[in-house]
Amino acid sequence: MADIPLIVSLDDHVIEPPHVWQRWLPAKQREFGPRVVRDGSSIEWIQGVQVFRKGGDGPATDWWVYEDLAWSHQMLNACAGYDESEWWMGPIAFDQMRPGCYDPSARLADMDMNHIEASLCFPTFPRFCGQLFAERSDKDLALACVRAYNDWMVDEWAGDSNGRLIPLCIVPLWDANLAADEVRRNAARGVRAVAFSELPGKLGLPTIHDHDRYWEPFFAACNDTGTAIFMHIGSGSTWMTSSPDAPPAVTAVLVFMTSVMSLSDWLFSGALARYPNLRVCFAEGQIGWMPYVIERADNLWKKEIWATDGNRLPEPPSTYMRQVYGCFYDDLAGLEARDRIGINQITFETDYPHQDSTWPHTLDAVRAFAPTLTADELNKVLRQNALTLIGR
Repeated sequence: MADIPLIVSLDDHVIEPPHVWQRWLPAKQREFGPRVVRDGSSIEWIQGVQVFRKGGDGPATDWWVYEDLAWSHQMLNACAGYDESEWWMGPIAFDQMRPGCYDPSARLADMDMNHIEASLCFPTFPRFCGQLFAERSDKDLALACVRAYNDWMVDEWAGDSNGRLIPLCIVPLWDANLAADEVRRNAARGVRAVAFSELPGKLGLPTIHDHDRYWEPFFAACNDTGTAIFMHIGSGSTWMTSSPDAPPAVTAVLVFMTSVMSLSDWLFSGALARYPNLRVCFAEGQIGWMPYVIERADNLWKKEIWATDGNRLPEPPSTYMRQVYGCFYDDLAGLEARDRIGINQITFETDYPHQDSTWPHTLDAVRAFAPTLTADELNKVLRQNALTLIGR
């Protein structure tokens, strides 16, 4: 077996420490920004998803409070360091978390334990694309919170990591021009990754098919600055399940379905054709489903009846897969179909500190599939494709 190169993970998660907005917001706005308080809790299951309520008779925990929102972390999203036998279905407080969840120095140490050279982390409290701020009523404060998050992400979280913690910024989704401005502001300080919704229509926002091309300023900014768009499962605030009474495991199996919908959108939207330097990456949806979507899209493209408004993409949808990347961590079926996906389009993730994470046994996970790849393919999948995507 070839030596396993140091890994670049394009899907991990940061648990924002309690001080983020109290330190990084302008002083006059801090009392109104997100902050952490302690209170009791209760749990409700809604279509296979845990929903926590503040103030119940359950265990006391830490709550983020901001405008009308009270929100607590789910244990399974911060379970690093716990044996699976110790997991629980409920909230988790900061003093119960492994420091690597929220402290950059501790995170680097946990990466060292796991053969990880660099890591890109999605937000947690703002949700996977910062949609929490788009939902709030005070948009001036929300914009300040977005900028404060990005300043913290660039200067504190990633700042002293010598490039090992890759900054992923968020944008004000409610205004595409402001979003473009934020992309350019962060690109000027070296950021080449931005979080976006896989299904913006599910957030009440224009879709990427919008006839008025609402997102055009944002797409143009990403195209011009070489900023890759990262979309995590659930970043449309939507989970697919078969029925309201299906067990949570059904929802967990079906999480890739929102990525299927999103890739179908992107392949037919025309955005990738209009912006040839635009690159998008789907996180935590795995990759085994991609060959079918690509094949089906091409077959439909050949039929005039399916042309949008009588117009046809200039090239078959599969052509634009050169601008699309997928992330996986244990998808052997996807690797077997790598030639149909494109070996240059596949990247790896460890999903730290979530329950699906391969940490701290990522090397064991890699050894399970490494013999099926050549040394060059392994290097591409574990690091080089990721470095290419983020412009390194």
